[in-house]
Amino acid sequence: MKPLLANDARHWLLSRLETYLSRWPQESAPTAVKQFVLHQPRCFERDCFDDGHLTGSAWVVSPDRSRVLLTHHRKLDKWLQLGGHSDGDSNVLQVAMREAEEESGLRVEVVDELIFDVDVHRIPAHGVDPAHLHYDIRFLLSADDEASFAISDESNDLRWVALEKLRALTEEESMLRMWRKLQGQIGD
Repeated sequence: MKPLLANDARHWLLSRLETYLSRWPQESAPTAVKQFVLHQPRCFERDCFDDGHLTGSAWVVSPDRSRVLLTHHRKLDKWLQLGGHSDGDSNVLQVAMREAEEESGLRVEVVDELIFDVDVHRIPAHGVDPAHLHYDIRFLLSADDEASFAISDESNDLRWVALEKLRALTEEESMLRMWRKLQGQIGD
C-alpha cells in the first residue's frame, strides 16, 4: 500500500466515510466522525483531548470468517477488537493494521479497504489523560487463526472467539453491530 500524504489521507477517509454513510444511513457515528475530521485539524494526534482523536481498529477474522480475534483490554477491563491511536498517522487503515499486528504478533491482511464500522465512544480519564472521545474507524482484516499469537502489554488476554460465542464475552452494542455486519456478509 502506497503511503498517503496527510491531505490525501484526510480526503481518502472522508470519501470512505461518504461511502459508509450511503451503505449504513441509519448510523449517526459516521456523520459525527466526518464533522470531526472536517473541523479538527489535529484529529490524528493522540494528544488532541478537547474534541478527542481518531483511532484505527481491526475486526480480525479467521480466513473462513468463523472466528474473531479479541483482546481483553488491560485499562478498560473488557473484551474488544484490536486497535489503537493514530499517533499522527493520517492513514487509519495502516493504523488498524499496525495496531492489530503489534497487539497480536500476527500478520494481518486487508479483507476490504472500505470502512467496516464506525464508532464514537468515551474513554475514561487514566493517569494524566483526561476523559475524551475516540472516533474509531474499523476495518475488516484477516489472520491465520492457527498461527501462534503474542499477548501485548496492553492486554490481559487474547483469544480467537467463535462468532456464535461472542455474546458470552460482551454485550457491547458496537461489538454486536460488527458481528451482525459480518453475519450479513457471510450470508451475501
